Amino acid sequence: MKIVIIDYGAGNIKSIQFALKRLGFDAILSSNPDEILSADKVIFPGVGEASNAMRKLKENALDTLIPNLKQPVLGICLGMQLLCDHSEEGNTDGLGIFNVSVKRFSKEVKVPQMGWNTITNLKSTLFKGIRDQEYMYLVHSYYAELCDETISSTNYELNYSSALQKDNFYGVQFHPEKSSSAGEQILKNFIEL
Repeated sequence: MKIVIIDYGAGNIKSIQFALKRLGFDAILSSNPDEILSADKVIFPGVGEASNAMRKLKENALDTLIPNLKQPVLGICLGMQLLCDHSEEGNTDGLGIFNVSVKRFSKEVKVPQMGWNTITNLKSTLFKGIRDQEYMYLVHSYYAELCDETISSTNYELNYSSALQKDNFYGVQFHPEKSSSAGEQILKNFIEL
């Protein structure tokens, strides 16, 4: 099994690599299109600011490669947000996989939302063995709105998409690699898709 973590200079890639290693899987870090295309599973991480991350994707022509991938792809945190149509962060157009906008939490709540929160309304094999109201670790100031592609939701000021799915594309707002055994179960489920 070949697992590639897309390395475009905007990720928490080492912690994902270590989490997969604990599950018995080796993952390659790469921005090479041939390497990514030949992977069985692709993980698209992201930490940082949307417009800057999108610029890095474009520099490596990954903005045209990623939407055309046919194997299972998992976007994590900013990676998930970049798979959406548009983000208010830096007024950034995303990759347009998920037909939803990414908005900023209001000034009424502390941002970023940082720490543990629950995921509910689980609607995917990605959550096999995960109970409703399971706690996941989150760090974010922007959120994807609820939409037809929502496969789990979380409440912080309002209900938003904590996970999305469309065809072979999956996205999670939380960090499974930092979410204890439940997060590792989600990574395992993704690898076993």
